[in-house]
Amino acid sequence: MPVLTNPSGALPMRFRRQRVLIVGCGDVGLRAAAALPARVRVLALTSTPTRLDGLRARGITPLLGNLDRPATLRRLAGLADRVLHLAPPPGEGADDARTRNLLRALRLRTPPATLVYGSTSGVYGDCGGARVSETRPLQAGTARARRRVAAERHVRFLGRSAGVRSSILRIPGIYAPDREGGTPRERLLKGTPVLRAEDDVYTNHIHADDLARACLVALWRGAAQRVYHASDDSELKMGDYVDLAAGLYGLPRPTRLAREQAVQTLPAMLLSFMSESRRLENTRMKRELRLRLRYPTVATGLRAV
Repeated sequence: MPVLTNPSGALPMRFRRQRVLIVGCGDVGLRAAAALPARVRVLALTSTPTRLDGLRARGITPLLGNLDRPATLRRLAGLADRVLHLAPPPGEGADDARTRNLLRALRLRTPPATLVYGSTSGVYGDCGGARVSETRPLQAGTARARRRVAAERHVRFLGRSAGVRSSILRIPGIYAPDREGGTPRERLLKGTPVLRAEDDVYTNHIHADDLARACLVALWRGAAQRVYHASDDSELKMGDYVDLAAGLYGLPRPTRLAREQAVQTLPAMLLSFMSESRRLENTRMKRELRLRLRYPTVATGLRAV
């Protein structure tokens, strides 16, 4: 059932004849598109010509364009009532030129009424396992997180200068059994170690279906210049999450390492996730967006298979 329909199935008047543009229409974007009411026209920007037929087969109108080439984005101006921006930033640099290019194109004509940007919880950096609200100062510890901070700044400026009701979702680790790489199964099969309990970090999660629903309700219910944590209710350390998955899949639990050992043996990317610990509060998402999670914990989400 579409996420924004009434219990009776009737489409509310405010959803009719709406045009939603999804930028970065990967796994989560496709889930969001599928959850929209049938009478909402969905458009998706893609830079890959081979995706055009696949998007059309899902009832999505594809638009060929590249966020790294501003001239290809002019057709987006005045095209959509609401924009869901899920595209990642570039792989290098201090800024997110892709977001800047997109927002400049959107305001060439009448800008959209609302825009939701999918950011990352990594903008907080390491919080030492503390509970984190949306008002916590940002202290990004990696270059990729600093580019997300730059993107958030561009989104906020669009909201202030163009009157767009822009909202930001700060997203933790996304999982789903039907998502490529969406569970720890592959990691368990490889035997990748985790940190011992005294060195381990708190990690946060959201099921891909719940994230897609959070994106949509934010498009209609998100407050102007408002940040929301799109996170579930779990409070798990990374090793406990992997141990939980091992039990569900009937696989051996991973080896536990001291942090000093991990630094010597694990890849830099994995170590970066093992260097930040925080517990996201999601009260604002549930109260203001009125989102009821289908998978409130990773245990329920992983068992949903």
